Amino acid sequence: MAPAGDREGYWGPTTSTLDWCEENYTVTWYIAEFLVGMGSWCFHMTLKYEMQLLDELPMIYSCCIFVYCMFECFKTKNSVNYHLLFTLVLFSLIVTTVYLKVKEPVFHQVMYGMLVFTLVVRSIYIVTWVYPWLRGLGYTSLGVFLLGFLLWNIDNIFCDSLRNFRKKVPPIIAVTTQFHAWWHILTGLGSYLHILFSLYTRTLYLRYRPKVKFLFGIWPVILFEPLRKQ
Repeated sequence: MAPAGDREGYWGPTTSTLDWCEENYTVTWYIAEFLVGMGSWCFHMTLKYEMQLLDELPMIYSCCIFVYCMFECFKTKNSVNYHLLFTLVLFSLIVTTVYLKVKEPVFHQVMYGMLVFTLVVRSIYIVTWVYPWLRGLGYTSLGVFLLGFLLWNIDNIFCDSLRNFRKKVPPIIAVTTQFHAWWHILTGLGSYLHILFSLYTRTLYLRYRPKVKFLFGIWPVILFEPLRKQ
């Protein structure tokens, strides 16, 4: 977490319950925390509580969608698991209601962590007992995500030391120590790889022949070949 005493910018006093380790308004008077992922730019630009909710609550909703997809990947086409759907919607509503009243970031982090843990367990089950040849993709997505989580914690724990270090080194080096920004980059990439893993699992079950290809030799995508004949 950021130390107290950060400067105030265009958006006025900070009202969010979180303020990360990035020095506020150092790049521009209009954006409090500049080096973050675009998906949560409203929150990091303003550090307003309403924008914080716009950043954090969709994390819960999107992760619930991931959970549904992972647990339904071995079902027939056009089937709907209404029990699981109802459970996840109810979970989202409860988390939203409680978080609006409690305003405790740790609560949100624990709830999000539970969903991520569920995805990890399900993914390990798939690569261990169903499709072992998907271990590379599954564990890579997990590893990238966990690396982002590690850097995020380093950013929180050693915030003062990191800020002092940035003042002593050239800006081009200092910018690489914005570990909260790396959290956004790595968790975004890890989530993308997990989506590919989910797509690969589902299409393989439906008897397509998915293959991982690399655009320009670096960016992974999934291509599909015709359906296998029964």
